Amino acid sequence: MPKPRTQTGEKNLISKQLIHLRTVYGLSQRDLASQLQLAGYDMDKNVITRIETNKRYVTDIEIKALCELFSITYENLLDG
Repeated sequence: MPKPRTQTGEKNLISKQLIHLRTVYGLSQRDLASQLQLAGYDMDKNVITRIETNKRYVTDIEIKALCELFSITYENLLDG
C-alpha cells in the first residue's frame, strides 16, 4: 500500500511548522536533536533535516516528542 502524501506531494505535514518552531525557540537542527535525545527520543540531526525537507515521514512517536519538547498540542504542530 502506498504511503499517504499531502495534496502538494509532501511526505509530511509538519516541515514548515517545525522550521518555524525551531526558529522561534532559537534552536539549530543539532540543538533540537540534542534536546530530543536528552528526553529519550532517538532522533539525530539527519532525521530533523529529512523531516524539514520533506524527504522523510514523521512517526507518531516523533510527533509526540516534538509536541512535548515545544509544549504544544498535536493540532498546533500540524496547523500552526
